[in-house]
Amino acid sequence: MTSTTARRPVEATPPGSSGLSIGSLLRRPEAGAFLGLLAVLIFFAAFGGLTFLKPAGMASWLNVAANLGIIAIPVGLLMIAGELDISVGAMVPFGAMTVAVIAGHYDLSIWLAIAVTLSFGVTVGLINGIMVIKTAVPSLIVTLGSLFAVQGIVLGLTVLITKSTSVALTVEGPAKVIFGDFLFGGQLQVMVIWWLLLTAAYVFFVHLSPKGNWIFAMGGDKVSARNAGIPTDRMTILLFVLSSTSAAFVGMCQAILYNSAQVAGGQSFIFNSIIAVVVGGVLLTGGFGSVVGIFFGTITFAIVNQGIYYTDFDRNWSALIIGVLLLLAVLMNNTFRKMALSYSPKKK
Repeated sequence: MTSTTARRPVEATPPGSSGLSIGSLLRRPEAGAFLGLLAVLIFFAAFGGLTFLKPAGMASWLNVAANLGIIAIPVGLLMIAGELDISVGAMVPFGAMTVAVIAGHYDLSIWLAIAVTLSFGVTVGLINGIMVIKTAVPSLIVTLGSLFAVQGIVLGLTVLITKSTSVALTVEGPAKVIFGDFLFGGQLQVMVIWWLLLTAAYVFFVHLSPKGNWIFAMGGDKVSARNAGIPTDRMTILLFVLSSTSAAFVGMCQAILYNSAQVAGGQSFIFNSIIAVVVGGVLLTGGFGSVVGIFFGTITFAIVNQGIYYTDFDRNWSALIIGVLLLLAVLMNNTFRKMALSYSPKKK
């Protein structure tokens, strides 16, 4: 997933330009994503009123954005590094069923269930990362295999253990408050807090710490990055672990929130996370993007997904409207991405 057009990490302000000038801000990877977000806000304000910006309306799309965003950021970082992880679609129900079987079916400690769930997420990420490195098979194929393998494990073991495809669990106390509760009058999921905290942590790691540039260098040219001393194998494994563990975490939190888990579900996270990442300005060929852009892209997708219900449009056309709006957002991103990639500072 490398590209000759993305050799130079361009997530930072282009050299030779003022970091506060309008031109330099518009050339940043997240500029197109932010303008796309403004465009969908104006669209739904025009056709649906401002109801979706009131607390109840905001909660509807912020909850969607939080669950999707926790997965989309590590998936986006993998794409920036030149890899892809589609096994997240199986890790969501995997995380939900693991915590439900341990804490619900067997009635064991919820903290044990949480620890086992996250450990399984780390294990699958390690397997994905090591397989990609050791076999040189494209990450799309490796994670496609793990997607089906994990789905088979979840279905087979769940039916074998519980004789059912759904498991109920009741969680109370601190675990419920921390991982699966509602805030502010029962509208906003606690996942929103997790999403904001994790986004801040990713921003610090990717954009403010020296190791963040390693990810962009890997996406630009992995061989050159390795020759420059960057531990590309270790970083690749770390990103796969973050991706699969984040998906298992979301599934676990959903099971605790709704007091049940289903074997089916989670497939939508594969395409939705990739759409959010692309809308957020990440280049499919790697080497370009930003955490803030993915954050905006996730909100844009959530607003488009939920905003349609605040308009008078015929719901039978909702898929078409959503598709067109997302396509326009991506086209807007492409314009600003080309500006950033073709930018050449003036000689002094």
